[in-house]
Amino acid sequence: MSDINLLKEGLALPLMEDFYTIQGEGFHTGKPAYFTRIGGCDVGCSWCDVKESWNADLWPLTKTDEIIHRIETCPSRSVVVTGGEPLLYNLDYLCEQLKTKGFQTFLETSGSHPLTGKWDWICLSPKKNSPPLPQIYKLADEYKVIIQSKGDFDWAEKNTNRLTAECKLYLQPEWSKQDNIMQEIVDFVMLNPKWQISLQSHKYMKIP
Repeated sequence: MSDINLLKEGLALPLMEDFYTIQGEGFHTGKPAYFTRIGGCDVGCSWCDVKESWNADLWPLTKTDEIIHRIETCPSRSVVVTGGEPLLYNLDYLCEQLKTKGFQTFLETSGSHPLTGKWDWICLSPKKNSPPLPQIYKLADEYKVIIQSKGDFDWAEKNTNRLTAECKLYLQPEWSKQDNIMQEIVDFVMLNPKWQISLQSHKYMKIP
């Protein structure tokens, strides 16, 4: 089968990196999970801390069965699929196989592409320059907005009516701007308690 068909069927993916670690952001902070980072992103956030993930051609096309085999080596039964933008690819086969092996599946996405795969938890992290597709808002378990300037608060609030009442709301300071914006976030959350603050705790812990 050609590489194009393998990608189309989700039988191979451009694997950038994978590792066992502690989740550092959002609702599941502090929990162990296996991270699978897929290369390729067409969103292109200026503050992205993994810009090397953007070009999928830089990363080896890896058989999905091999990716699953690597995931199976970790003690935790949780796997986080992230990127890049993982929804550039068909993730149905990956999730189907992980489910048969007893894994919980977690997705981190901008929501800018159609959803594939079956997920126990979807973290929707929207980006202004490539906003989520309308249908993914109601599927999000967690809505994590990166804040780098005051204008981001209004944008974050603007889309909350598209989410379910159960969706967890997080504001996270952009790492390089956190000294300047943190107090603004604290003040905003205190005035708007439906929101919580997410920090990149893995960076404080100096772990991947």
